[in-house]
Amino acid sequence: MLQQYKHILVAVDGSYEAEIAFKKAIAVAQRNDAELLLVHIVDTRAFQNVSSFDSAMVEQVTAAAKKTMADYVQTAQDAGLQDVSYTIEYGAPKTVIARDIPKERQIDLIMIGATGLNAVERLLIGSVTAYVTREAPCDVLVVRTDLANKPVLATTKQPSQDNEE
Repeated sequence: MLQQYKHILVAVDGSYEAEIAFKKAIAVAQRNDAELLLVHIVDTRAFQNVSSFDSAMVEQVTAAAKKTMADYVQTAQDAGLQDVSYTIEYGAPKTVIARDIPKERQIDLIMIGATGLNAVERLLIGSVTAYVTREAPCDVLVVRTDLANKPVLATTKQPSQDNEE
């Protein structure tokens, strides 16, 4: 009996690695006739040290995220997916991706890029991907290759120029 996923979460953060995870998630959702939920987390810790913090900053970040997510939804729909949606959440990406959303939405597969942060950020706050693979209550697919199954290199930042489609 083959495993069939029904509710797939893909985390997107604007990185090249997340873009590749998104593209692969479309293909997995198509093969499984599954719902695809796109998730972007606004890391509220980034605003804690801003002395002149105001709600306009959060509104700007949210507006940019909504535009990006709408573009992702359109791309997935153009690829033939019917059941695709997104959510923008606020908080610590690790726990929101690994625990909160999977429980709320009955997620049975999380797809996430191998890295999304630079080396200094990973050292200071730890890898979101590593945390998700340890703590998620469902299967986690860590995307390490592009659609041609070639290793994803963090230095390659132009997914639109790849011959992946």
